[in-house]
Order: sequence, then C-alpha cells, then structure tokens
Amino acid sequence: MYRVYDSDGSGNGYKVWLLLNFLRKPYKWVGVDILAGETKSPDFLKINPVGKIPVLEFEDGRRLIESNAIMTFLADGTDWIPSDPFQKAQMFSWMFWEQYSHEPNVAVLRFWHHYLEMTPELKAQVPEKEKKAYAALDIMEMQLSHTDWLVGDGPTLADIALYAYTHVAEEAELDMSDYPAIRAWIGRFAALPGYVPITFRP
Repeated sequence: MYRVYDSDGSGNGYKVWLLLNFLRKPYKWVGVDILAGETKSPDFLKINPVGKIPVLEFEDGRRLIESNAIMTFLADGTDWIPSDPFQKAQMFSWMFWEQYSHEPNVAVLRFWHHYLEMTPELKAQVPEKEKKAYAALDIMEMQLSHTDWLVGDGPTLADIALYAYTHVAEEAELDMSDYPAIRAWIGRFAALPGYVPITFRP
C-alpha cells in the first residue's frame, strides 16, 4: 500500500490522492503540518530532503516527489494519459504551465489569505499576484469555452492538475463570476466516478 505524505488543504497533495481514489488504489494518508514547520524537521527531511509535500512512499521504501511526476507514474497505462503522442504532449504542456504560471499565483494567494496573517509586506504583493492569477484563469476560460476538457474528449492528468487549485480559487479571494466555462468544467469534474473533495480523508 502506498503512503501519501501531505498537508491539510494542499492542492498539490490533493492531486495525488484524488488520482489514487479515481484509480481505486489503496493508500494511507499521512498528515504533515506545514504551518508548524514539520516539512523542515530532521525526520521529514529524511523522507524528502527537499522539504516539501507531497511524497509518495512505496512499500519497498522508495519515494517519489513532485505532484505531477507522482501522477504521471500512477496513471501510466490508464486513460488519464492520452495514448495519442500529440495529445499526451498537450497534457504535459498544461501540467508544466500549471506549475509555472497557475500554481505560483492562485495557490500562493490562497495560502496567504486562507492560512497566514496578511502582513503589510504580503498585502503589497497581492495586486501583482492577482494580475497573474487572473491571467492564468483567462487562459483556462478561453480553452474551456470551446472544449469540455483541457485535452481531447475526456479528463486527463491536466484536468486533475489544474482542478486542484482552481476549484478553491475563491479561497484566494479571486472573483470567479466571470468564468462560466471554468465553473461548468468544475461541475463536470466533480461529477466523475470516484471523485472525492479536498476535505476528504480515507
């Protein structure tokens, strides 16, 4: 059985065990308190020297880090990865974009507003983060205004990667009222068999 080291509310961790639920693979969720500094503790650094969650631990002791890399491993040979080489590359392009242009803005804003005390220093950075977050959402809205899913005719890892933080974007104090295509996509995604919310614990 896999062990998933994760922190409550983490979208990156959610990606991993949400996919495990979709695939109906057993796992044990192991909580790590980011706010208490547990990812920087000596014990956790033995698990992941990078000091980040999520971590997927195998029964034989091997460990894999980085949410999108973990998902790619878990979904190998399943319908979550397109068999067509071009569509597979499109999926990866969305996943790379998610970590470079979406997560650093939407997820960071959510973390600031939802988990931290908004200091004057953080407040000063909010307008620029919001500008970039809305720019990322605009790109998703453009795509989803004419397709049901980000790649091809069904959900892929790209949808999981971008659903994780997009569906809680309002916790980042982002106004989602102007994104009807994203909101419809969120509804389609949450209706998939095996779906569980970010608050779920096995």
